Amino acid sequence: MRDVAIVAFAQTDHQRRTDELSEVEMLMPVLHQVLDATGLRARDIGFTCSGSSDYLAGRAFSFTMALDGVGAYPPISESHVEMDGAWALHEAWVKIRTGQADTALVYSYGKSSPGAVRDVLTRQLDPYYVGPLWPDSVALAALQAQALIDAGDTDEAALAAIATRSRAAAVDNPHAQLAGPVPAGEYVVQPLRTGDCPPIGDGAAAVILAADDTARALCARPAWIRGIDHRIEAHSLGVRELTESPSTRLAATRAGAFERPVDTAELHAPFTSQEVVLRKELRLDDTVTAVNPSGGALAANPVMAAGLIRLGEAAARIHRGESDRALAHATSGPCLQQNLVAVLEGESAHV
Repeated sequence: MRDVAIVAFAQTDHQRRTDELSEVEMLMPVLHQVLDATGLRARDIGFTCSGSSDYLAGRAFSFTMALDGVGAYPPISESHVEMDGAWALHEAWVKIRTGQADTALVYSYGKSSPGAVRDVLTRQLDPYYVGPLWPDSVALAALQAQALIDAGDTDEAALAAIATRSRAAAVDNPHAQLAGPVPAGEYVVQPLRTGDCPPIGDGAAAVILAADDTARALCARPAWIRGIDHRIEAHSLGVRELTESPSTRLAATRAGAFERPVDTAELHAPFTSQEVVLRKELRLDDTVTAVNPSGGALAANPVMAAGLIRLGEAAARIHRGESDRALAHATSGPCLQQNLVAVLEGESAHV
């Protein structure tokens, strides 16, 4: 098995609406940026994998149109996951680890602005018992937040402090959709206020993976993926303890996250209450670990790309020499249903 690293990362400037852009037009500058960063051309890429959602686009097999931005002729080795791009990265990682490719392009995108994303995400629910009730994503997150408050794990003031810290960190992130002071805001669904919830917006991201010496040749300080794993909770919310996330804990264990401390953690926590759960399961200590220095999903949350962005942001800090060992987390589904954890490490600059 070969070592695999993230050698380049790019993302859009996330916006509330991009009515003037198609998915392809939104994606193409990001693809060019990661290729330019490595000096590669499209024909040099051994494998391409994408993550997106047909439900957001409103048409079947919408991801095939995005391939216009990649260039599918001459024929390329390509795959797609109907998931956040973090899971596309996992597939590409396996492809390289098993020797089927030396390099991979991974990208994901989402335009939430055209429709009601809170309603769209109800399609993730059990179609027989829960889906027909149409509980939206914020209402379900509020159930989790209230469970945490009732258990004594947090309170509304602590949740507000998470929002404040995240938006303050986003001031230094030129791609963030929201940054700076958090308005007091009214309840969206009690106990969650406006600042406790992610912004709705459009965005895209891309990374390039490479193996062994290829990675060292393409990047001065590759972000080596030392471990990566993903797990899933039971589909039925009624059989889950919402104040815990055993799938996150197991994925972190399998990825080697607890072997020694990480100095950076990029957590895909669209709601402040979810950060409370993740910090507990990942055993994060504020005195050792900088949590979401990019602002996290509370600053920009393009559905289907926000998880890949967490991996990219963690890798970028390693590229810049601001981190030596970082943890990245991605989630999908209601109340942290599916969770992916990766551990990234840097090395001395390549000479």
